[in-house]
Order: sequence, then C-alpha cells, then structure tokens
Amino acid sequence: MDKLHFDQHISRHFNEELELIKSQMLTMGGKVETQLDDAVAALLDADSGLARDVVFREEEIDALEVQIDEDCTTLIARRQPAASDLRMVMAVSKTIRDLERIGDESKKIAKMAIILSEEGDAPRGYIEVRHIASGVRKMLHDSLDAFTRYDSDAALKTLKADDQIDLEYKSALRELITYMMEDPRSISRVMNVLWALRSLERVGDHAKNICEHTVYLVKGKDIRHGNTEALDS
Repeated sequence: MDKLHFDQHISRHFNEELELIKSQMLTMGGKVETQLDDAVAALLDADSGLARDVVFREEEIDALEVQIDEDCTTLIARRQPAASDLRMVMAVSKTIRDLERIGDESKKIAKMAIILSEEGDAPRGYIEVRHIASGVRKMLHDSLDAFTRYDSDAALKTLKADDQIDLEYKSALRELITYMMEDPRSISRVMNVLWALRSLERVGDHAKNICEHTVYLVKGKDIRHGNTEALDS
C-alpha cells in the first residue's frame, strides 16, 4: 500500500487545513452512501415516505459540495500548495463532484420509487435492481475506503469492478426490453425500473472516477479513459 505523508509541513495550520478538507469529503461520502442505501430501499420496499426523505436530503449534499469546493479554492489561494499537497486538494475537489452526482442519481432513484409505489404491483426488474445495487454500493464504499487509506492498489481493484457492473446492466437491459415487447402493458412501469437501473450504473461510473482520483493522489498519474499504462511508465 502506498503511503503519503501530509504531516511534514512547517505550518501546523496547513496540516490541519488539509486534514479538514479530507474529513469534510469523507463526511459527505458517508451521507451519500446513506442516500444511495435509502433510495434503493425505498424502491424495493415501495416506501414513498423514505423516498421523499431522500429527495429532500439531496439539498444537504449540494450544500456540502459548494462549501468544500470553496474551502479547496481558499486553501489553494492562501497556501499555494505543491506536489502531493496540491494533488490532495485537487483529488478532494474532483471527488466531491462525483459524490454530488451520486447524490443526484440517488434522488432520481427515489423519484422512481415514488412513482412505482403509486402504481401498485411491483413490475419486473427488482431482482436486477437488488443485485446491481449491491455491487455499486460496495464499489462506492471501497472507493472511499481506498481514498482514506491512500491505497492505490485497492483503488485499482475497485475500479475494475465497474466492468462487471456494466455487463450486468446491459444484461438486465436486454431482458427487460424483451419482457416489455412480450407485454406492452408493462412498458410504462418497467421503464421506470430501467431508469433506476441506469442511475445505478452511473453510480458505478462515479465510484470508478473516485478510484482514479485516488491513484492520481498517490501516484501522481492520470489513468482516466483507461490509461492504466501510465502507471508503468
């Protein structure tokens, strides 16, 4: 595991400021994990009350992104960090954007949960939702854990899990489209499940991005767009 050292600065306040933005990001990450868990639970349990709570709480995620981003900008302006310190600030700034978008996707799932709970009987696709949701929730948790521990190896391992999520999403998409063709009466309701599945697939993409930010932080290498060869250069 790669270790970074952010405790070697002359200024104790600088150390505290770096630690604060990381801590704020992880607090935001915890809230986003809860949002995703609750959105999926609301969909599977047809719990419109919980779904509305998820929609309401999304504003808190947005406010956290704005606050942390402002703190990152202020830190850059005041301290003019370089090397790993600058990578830390930039990695936090990029990660909170992905976390905010995961919050957006959770809100979309919650909205689908409200619609589906009002339509009555559960349509097809809930097994796929449960399975894919389990995978993306693990990806999100593991991506944040890798960032916390500055573990680029764990980040790379978690990043690769997105390929399986994509395969499962495409398989579910084919199966549900076939079902709708066989039973056109189901189209409206099953489409809402498909939108929820699409949001879950996007959560996996954002968790993958967080892993890429962690590799950038630890290794100083940009591996976006599949550029893992950068690690060997």
